[in-house]
Formats: sequence, structure tokens, C-alpha cells
Amino acid sequence: MSGDLAYFFGPGKPMNCTLNNRYKRGDPVGFRMVALNPVTGKRDRKTQLVIHMTYAGKTIDLPMRDRQTETQPEREFWVAKWIVPADAPLGIVRYTVTAKDPEGRTGEWKPFDVEASQLTIVE
Repeated sequence: MSGDLAYFFGPGKPMNCTLNNRYKRGDPVGFRMVALNPVTGKRDRKTQLVIHMTYAGKTIDLPMRDRQTETQPEREFWVAKWIVPADAPLGIVRYTVTAKDPEGRTGEWKPFDVEASQLTIVE
């Protein structure tokens, strides 16, 4: 698995899909992930991905959805959107992503453990 963070303002809006890791309260955080079968090297659209975010003393699970459609077959990745809550404390938000394929195999992805690369809430 691999992935990134981007603004998810919506199609046609300035800065939509721009890579970022520093967000203000109210900003739309976009999670984008790719998961490939390590044996075949191919993507299985039935694989389920879930983001596990820890902030403000709680853990939130965000299911991701397959972004590929018949009209946009090139979008071979999963997405999830999270709006930073108005009461979110400033600082780093830790998260991981788990995947489970149709055969029941699982995997986990974590961002680099370097503070500058973490999802960070700023003023």
C-alpha cells in the first residue's frame, strides 16, 4: 500500500487535489491510497481499506471507497474525506490504513514516522 494526503475541496475548485499535510479547522483532508496484491501486482477493487485516525483522545475509523468508475477507469485508488472539526486540537494526528482483500488477507500502512510528514492541524 501507498498513499498521500490532498485537499478535497471538490472538482473545479482552486487547490482541489493539491498535496498537503498541514490543515486548518474546517479544511477537507483527502486520503488517497493504492493497494496492490503482492503476488499479482494488481489491484482488486473488492479490497476494503479503512483509515484509523487518533486525535483528541479518540480513534475514528473512516472506510475508504474505490475511486475508479467506468467513466474514469484511470483512477485506480481508494479515497476518503475528513473535514477537520472546529474543536480539533492543534498538533499531529496519527493515522494508519488497513486493507483486507476478498481472500481475507490483511495489511497495514503507516506514514513515515517523521513529524514533518504527519497530518498536522494548524491555526
